[in-house]
Amino acid sequence: MDALSDCVSVVVPHYGDPAPTTALVERLRAQRGVTLQIIVADDHSVDPFPRLPGIEVVRREANGGFGSNVNSGVAAAAHDLLLVLNSDVEIDDTFVADLVKAARPWLPAVVSPRVVSRQGNNEWIGRHFPKVRHQVVESLHPLVRLRPRLHDAVGHDTAARGQTNVVDWVVGAAMLIPTATFRSVGGFDQRFFMNSEEVDLQRRLRETGVPSVVVSEPTLVHEGGGSSPSLSRRRWLVQSRLAYARKWSGVSGERRLRTALVLATCANFLWNAARALAGRDSRPVSSLREELAAIRPGARGSGSRAG
Repeated sequence: MDALSDCVSVVVPHYGDPAPTTALVERLRAQRGVTLQIIVADDHSVDPFPRLPGIEVVRREANGGFGSNVNSGVAAAAHDLLLVLNSDVEIDDTFVADLVKAARPWLPAVVSPRVVSRQGNNEWIGRHFPKVRHQVVESLHPLVRLRPRLHDAVGHDTAARGQTNVVDWVVGAAMLIPTATFRSVGGFDQRFFMNSEEVDLQRRLRETGVPSVVVSEPTLVHEGGGSSPSLSRRRWLVQSRLAYARKWSGVSGERRLRTALVLATCANFLWNAARALAGRDSRPVSSLREELAAIRPGARGSGSRAG
């Protein structure tokens, strides 16, 4: 891929509060050592993202979710390299140039930088392709306290934390990929409203021989993940995982995952009921209803994101 230039089209998907996206755009404007086309893809926010000098704003006519929004932004991409960058991140002034340099030996590939929390802890960016057992372990309430030690059990690729490694897929806080490679498989599958679109994309790319790679440098600070997910977000997550299972393992695969999640929900009810009987703060009945509602066929979020 030596023919690729150091010119990058950066697509920043946006919805809601313009402040984080505006702050990131300013950091992108300050980048050194690389030529950037900066595209903000506005997923039909209530208040349209403001027009800024030198920034291309692509506003969708309807809220379509993460994958649809990124695809809309990529349609305007003019450079050989594409960087999909979440708005809730912090980068230094050479981040993009450093990422291109680190990625070049691997291209064509989906390349993620090292991602850390605001506290400086490495996030689990490299993942294994999802399996039923990963999602069951993740959903079991009795294992919540053990979860910080159950990384392999929930699908984290422990060999890639903080160091360069090929993985099944990377979490999409920042993904560098040749634009033509992204377009060659049709971009994100727009049937996924939110969640699972990035693993689906990378699985399709892997079938064409394009790997996913985490590189040890540069580093990006990720702001997200502070609050508990809303009921709508939990439904989006579960329903997207069920849709992924159906797409890649057929109706029987979706059925296996749904059954496993129902059994995990029953186990959670028994656990929560025992805690309530012991005088602990627990909501066994309401938790049961919420979890079953998320698993129920056809369950969805509100259809648009909140903030």
